[in-house]
Amino acid sequence: MDETLIRAQERELAKTGHYYKHLCWMVVPLLCVSCFLYGLRPLLLCGAALLTGNLCDRLVSLLRRRVYQPKDCSNESFALLIALLMPVTVDWYVLIAAVLAGVLIGKEVFGGYGSYPFNPAALGYTVAAVSWPEQVFRYPQPYTNIPLWDASGVPVSDTVSQTLRSGGILNIGSLSLGLGEYAAPMGTGAALVILACGFFLWLQKDTRLSATVSFLVTSALIAFFFPRQVGLMDASFAAGLLSRLQCVRDELLTGAMLFSAVFLLNEPYTCAHHRIGRILYGVLVGAATMGFRYFGVYDTGVCFALLTVNSISGWLDRTETRLYRLLNRKEDAE
Repeated sequence: MDETLIRAQERELAKTGHYYKHLCWMVVPLLCVSCFLYGLRPLLLCGAALLTGNLCDRLVSLLRRRVYQPKDCSNESFALLIALLMPVTVDWYVLIAAVLAGVLIGKEVFGGYGSYPFNPAALGYTVAAVSWPEQVFRYPQPYTNIPLWDASGVPVSDTVSQTLRSGGILNIGSLSLGLGEYAAPMGTGAALVILACGFFLWLQKDTRLSATVSFLVTSALIAFFFPRQVGLMDASFAAGLLSRLQCVRDELLTGAMLFSAVFLLNEPYTCAHHRIGRILYGVLVGAATMGFRYFGVYDTGVCFALLTVNSISGWLDRTETRLYRLLNRKEDAE
């Protein structure tokens, strides 16, 4: 029995190890798009984040007197995701502090690999967002000349979030939104590339669609039936149909919504593990995300929502397991 359990654990570790490796590789297309839009600074930022995550892993292995596992790419994947959630003009110390918070506090404090209750990438990002909002929530326009080392003089703005928060509709074409040609975090704007990466992860069986689809559908339904754009709630349903659909487009393709649905929501140790639990997990994250976007002060509310629902993902699994056993007992009794 013990050998069977050990083998099952080894298979689980191998499966999640492949997930983190594929996640690191899927960063490459997004990084290429970011370099095309902003120059070489995204490459340097991702390199600094990658190095910080790797050094943290080596340091923790040394302190805990365990053998360093080079095949464990979880720290590196978390670091890269944190970097892609940042604006390209972010200062180096903010990015490094976010990676340290995500890896050391979000992962290692709770026991390391597989023991953490909160998504480390989302936690690292939220720490930076709360601590340095002026750094994290202001973005330069694409095709701006970004200096490699000091980007403090580059003009930045939060026009997208301001427009949506004030009840307006974005004056950005669908193709520009799909290609990331608007002011946004450096790795979250190219919706078409993110969808392609998500399709690859699904083909590799690294992610499951239940949580992602339920999250996107819940967010889309809330944006459609309860739009925050001025005048749509008072207009007739048929007259405002196209505007409502545009509201759905604006909400789903901005604020790192699609990026989080593909790269953060399906993290194997923080997402619910059973099918019904994953569906409910996605619904709760979607509802909480739209609540943060509508009533919060931060643009990327999905990371805050993710951490909130992470706290009950284990309870969702246990509840589903108990209901399953209860139903089976009733069937056996009959």
